[in-house]
Amino acid sequence: QVQLVESGGGLVQAGGSLRLSCAASGRTIRNYAMGWFRQAPGKEREFVAALSWTGGTTYYADSVKGRFTISRDNAKNTVYLQMNSVKPEDTAVHYCAAGPVASRYSYGYDYWGQGTQVTVSS
Repeated sequence: QVQLVESGGGLVQAGGSLRLSCAASGRTIRNYAMGWFRQAPGKEREFVAALSWTGGTTYYADSVKGRFTISRDNAKNTVYLQMNSVKPEDTAVHYCAAGPVASRYSYGYDYWGQGTQVTVSS
């Protein structure tokens, strides 16, 4: 069993930066692919970024490509999402997830955190 806890969310102005963290416990995430998803009010949960267990493969949603970077520190059992040049449309609860294979689809992940709110003001 893997427990995931996100942190680092908050209020940021458009054009600014934010780094989200996802700390894992219960089991090492070394052998897990990790993903970030988000859900805005009234919308379905959507894919943001994913990272293979080796760290060698990444996937990004078109809406965040070139602005966001997913990374992992296996020694700290933590995954990060660096968010640069944020836009008001990035406002959402952001969730991290762990699964066997890096995927753009939420059903590909077995473990989920509770989420952290990101609000971008214009």
